Amino acid sequence: MTTTLDTKAATGPATGPATGPVTAAVDEPARDVPESLSSIVVLLHDPVSMFEFGVACEVFGTDRTADGLPPFDFAVCTEHPGPLPTAHAGFVQLSVHRGLDALVGADLIIVAPPGEHTTPSPTVAQALRDAVAAGSRVMSMCSGSFILARAGLLDGRRATTHWYHADAFCQQFPDVELVPDVLYLEDGPIATSAGTAAAIDLCLHLVRRAHGAAAASGIARRMVVPPHRDGGQAQFVRTPVAPCTGDTLAGLLEWAQAHLHEDLSVTRLARQAAMSERTIARRFRDETGTTPHHWVTAQRVALAEQLLEAGAESIEEVARRCGFASADMLRHHFTRLRSTTPTAFRRTFGGA
Repeated sequence: MTTTLDTKAATGPATGPATGPVTAAVDEPARDVPESLSSIVVLLHDPVSMFEFGVACEVFGTDRTADGLPPFDFAVCTEHPGPLPTAHAGFVQLSVHRGLDALVGADLIIVAPPGEHTTPSPTVAQALRDAVAAGSRVMSMCSGSFILARAGLLDGRRATTHWYHADAFCQQFPDVELVPDVLYLEDGPIATSAGTAAAIDLCLHLVRRAHGAAAASGIARRMVVPPHRDGGQAQFVRTPVAPCTGDTLAGLLEWAQAHLHEDLSVTRLARQAAMSERTIARRFRDETGTTPHHWVTAQRVALAEQLLEAGAESIEEVARRCGFASADMLRHHFTRLRSTTPTAFRRTFGGA
């Protein structure tokens, strides 16, 4: 089967710039500068990993303007336009029509993973460097980090990749500070994500920062995925998507999200689930990749984002509704996880 890729998806006109916080996965201050996320280009190499490419198409290449979600000017390119093999070359081949000229002026360039052994040509490497120098952001998915590293874009930066490739990455790129146990992170204009579903998390994070929590949540709802997983969350989740059965925490997590304003200590969660505290702690690690305390805090901050964006309650009232003991505690955790204050976030996204 051959799939033909249009050079651009008719997803509506470009939107103006927006301002947003920086992910907590990077230790750098929030920047009060406009950041546009309107034009997105996916750079493909041989062979194409269909899952990650599909993620980019689903988040940015699907027209959801009828639902009030932002439009994106979406394009796909490769160095030599024409037929392009995929990781499933036995039954799928892509036909890409745009060349590297598509990278010029893009707000975001997404490097899909071709595998750790792929080396970009000098032409591709220079095109990526030129794009960053001109102001584009670049993100890699999974082993696409190898492309960025070989292009010299990660030297002296922090980056992540799929845990399976971490050892090889460290050996090949000693000048890159690899953070192997996170879902995604950013360092300046470069963002990297771990394997498979972490690409969704990073894409939604970038949408959230540029267009607000409501836009990211709307896209996530259509994709039926969690609207936010913190970049610093561990990759090693043995049950990444918990089926709704009595053998998982699915029911407890749903209950907790509806009771974030209440005491959600480990003791309370264990009592609600009729489990021991030790069992609850183990189940949380297995099914969410983090501790009960960190999960609850992340959910409360996510709720605070929604309240700050949609309402006019005082910071004290938002803190109370989210289950924080005080406005100071809300500010502390919000700043730690979003690298901006609740007040600055409301000023940016309130009423959007």
